[in-house]
Amino acid sequence: MDKFIGFESTYEEAQLVLFGIPYDGTTSFRPGTRFGPAAVRQDSFGIETYSPYFDQDLEDYKLCDLGDIELTFGNAARVMDTIEAFARPVAEAGKKIFSIGGEHLVTYPVFKAVFEKYPDLAIVHLDAHTDLREDYMGEKLSHASVIKRIWDHVGDASIYQFGIRSGLKEEFEWAKSHTYLEKFTANTLPEIVKQIGQRPVYLTVDLDVLDPSIFSGTGTPEPGGLTFNALIEALKAMKGLNIVAADAVELAPHYDHSGVSTAVACKLVREMTLLML
Repeated sequence: MDKFIGFESTYEEAQLVLFGIPYDGTTSFRPGTRFGPAAVRQDSFGIETYSPYFDQDLEDYKLCDLGDIELTFGNAARVMDTIEAFARPVAEAGKKIFSIGGEHLVTYPVFKAVFEKYPDLAIVHLDAHTDLREDYMGEKLSHASVIKRIWDHVGDASIYQFGIRSGLKEEFEWAKSHTYLEKFTANTLPEIVKQIGQRPVYLTVDLDVLDPSIFSGTGTPEPGGLTFNALIEALKAMKGLNIVAADAVELAPHYDHSGVSTAVACKLVREMTLLML
């Protein structure tokens, strides 16, 4: 059970490559997302490879699981460099990337590697939080500022945010001029999909976009989130986008002793993978 279910191909033949990023060094409330990738792999054998939502099966594709990136502790900048160096050759080879977090900051170095390959990259971001702070307590590299760090590279008209229901007033005000931000829901996704067209897309899903009654195993639960079915409908609305990389982040499995949150994460990894293929 050292691989996600259905990810049995070699790296050389793989269409899509998965890896885990067990890092929670800038978590601002409850830590524990470093344990997310291992939990998802183990519990993935409790689901099927077939998705009735997309009528697709993981076994019909060439998928590779490279395991977890080995990371040092205590130096966020060095960790970011390590992740980016790991992801860059995968992106350069033209393979699709799926990463499992880990806290949301791990999106940033993978994004940078993919952005080198696809300079017209668009970002679709589903989350409870804006993640648009310039810094968190003076630290620019933070899971609370990850989308702002991405904006530093892509600028305006490239970031599309959905499900957002928490953040500083200043973040919401800043977003009005710099990102597309839909509060609380993802109802306008079909229109945004048409707008994006065939631009390459990085899809990042902070799992706390889900209501904590569905997904309690996370460090910063925010009431009022999407239902699981609403998130599935959002993913289905994105079918046809040119998604070249994606991630699912912020599972902290030990906050949900029932195991339901990990099961939800497993299913979403399957659905997001099939969405990309």
